[in-house]
Amino acid sequence: MQERKSVLDLPVKVVLTEEGTSFFIRKGKNLKRFKLADNVEEYGIILDSFSPVSLQRMMLVDYISKVEISKSEFMTSRQEIMDLSKLVVYSMLYRQYDSYIFARVLASDVIKKWNRLNPANIIDDKTKINDTFLQSVLKDKEKDLQEIKQQILAPMRAYISKNSALLPEEKNVQLLLSEKFLGNLRPFTWFIIAKFKGADGYEQLLKDVRTSLAEYMEKSKIAEYVSLMIMELAMNAENSNLKREAKAIFKGAVDMNAVLFDPNIRRQVIDSLERRGELVYLSWKIGSRNASIGTQGRLQITLYNKESEYQNVKEAFDEKKNADLKKKSLQDFYKQLPDGDANTELGLYYLSYLSEACEKVNVKFESLVNQMPGADLTVITLVLNM
Repeated sequence: MQERKSVLDLPVKVVLTEEGTSFFIRKGKNLKRFKLADNVEEYGIILDSFSPVSLQRMMLVDYISKVEISKSEFMTSRQEIMDLSKLVVYSMLYRQYDSYIFARVLASDVIKKWNRLNPANIIDDKTKINDTFLQSVLKDKEKDLQEIKQQILAPMRAYISKNSALLPEEKNVQLLLSEKFLGNLRPFTWFIIAKFKGADGYEQLLKDVRTSLAEYMEKSKIAEYVSLMIMELAMNAENSNLKREAKAIFKGAVDMNAVLFDPNIRRQVIDSLERRGELVYLSWKIGSRNASIGTQGRLQITLYNKESEYQNVKEAFDEKKNADLKKKSLQDFYKQLPDGDANTELGLYYLSYLSEACEKVNVKFESLVNQMPGADLTVITLVLNM
């Protein structure tokens, strides 16, 4: 899980939401203006390294709208990039689970009954509650809350412990994950649950929290598939760029495998790409909590790469499709790659696994490949609606 390293050494550009911008300005932090891969200029912060915990906290309170990295090679940062990808997916799922449970709590019988009997003090999504008061009540009810959480988690813990398909380390990860889902529910949700403990409809309320926790635990499995898919796309782009650059440097006088596997030749080619600013860009665009219905759980992952050879493939493909837009699915993109240009089988393998995993847990998944007008940029987009 994402907490493995306390600091990730990965330079990132972080684009802030309006709330995030206001927060940093209040704190007296100077925001930077920078250009992203799609040439759009944004305000935000640039980090050379970061703590996953603090970045996740910012995502959970809706301070971040986009994270972007740019590199000429990905092999040396493989683990950090996969960790960042999983961190983003987990953050989205924690947020979605929190919103879902809050909505279920407000629609529960205990709240309906309270609102009927207390029309002057109804509890709904517009209810404002003093934060100091809220924290003091939760502190008073700490013992109750611990008991409630144990009640919710007990069946999940029993299920994980008995699951012979999981290694001991995987069981620990699953147990920690279930606690994190509950730990990221908003304080107001726990205030309501504790307040109505033992009331009519209370058991049903706990059942809802428990059942949906199991559903979101299942959804969290896609985090691994997403990170593998992203790495596969990044490595394909990197290898393609290395080969293209090597042809230009060595005029065909070097074996292409040596470019990928001989450390000295590889370094020479990477240095050349860096000098010329030939980078591959990866970005994660996160749906805002305040966005319109249906887009809060939207995660858009985009890879931008300057790629002239894919252009030939696209043109041949587009002629067949006779389409105005230079767009196709990622599956078609892999199938149309020139032989030997990438490990297309592996790409299709990851893609089918990711599609299948998303379908199983009711996450809508789409993939698109297109060309940015006026630039040799191939843009690969993965969209997940959680």
